[in-house]
Amino acid sequence: MRIGELAELAGTTTRTLRYYEQLGLLPARRAGNGYRAYDDADVRLLREIRMLQDFGFGLEETRPFVECLRAGHPEGDSCPASLEVYRRKLAELDDCIARLEDVRRQVAGQFERAVQARDELAASVQPPLCELTED
Repeated sequence: MRIGELAELAGTTTRTLRYYEQLGLLPARRAGNGYRAYDDADVRLLREIRMLQDFGFGLEETRPFVECLRAGHPEGDSCPASLEVYRRKLAELDDCIARLEDVRRQVAGQFERAVQARDELAASVQPPLCELTED
């Protein structure tokens, strides 16, 4: 298949495919007429890259998964290098979650202090001294 067909199947653009080719993530095979030629294995590579990017992986982090597939493994994450990327990403996510939980605690504390200050201010405001009387 040609580059336009691959881009459509993978849900991306031809520009992106050329970029992946420059990075060495996508093989650069040419047909006899000089056009880029792709097959179903390339569709699978692109789906793997896109899925990992959707999870927040950078392009370089996808490389071991792509290499694993290109080596003929049935899954891109069945190789030791891919598992190591998973380990690093999980540690990165755990660190990010911990930082977010800390920020959340701080914001919640600020919120509680602000609510308390508002309530104390409202309680300290005296009602007007004039009263309505009925005649």
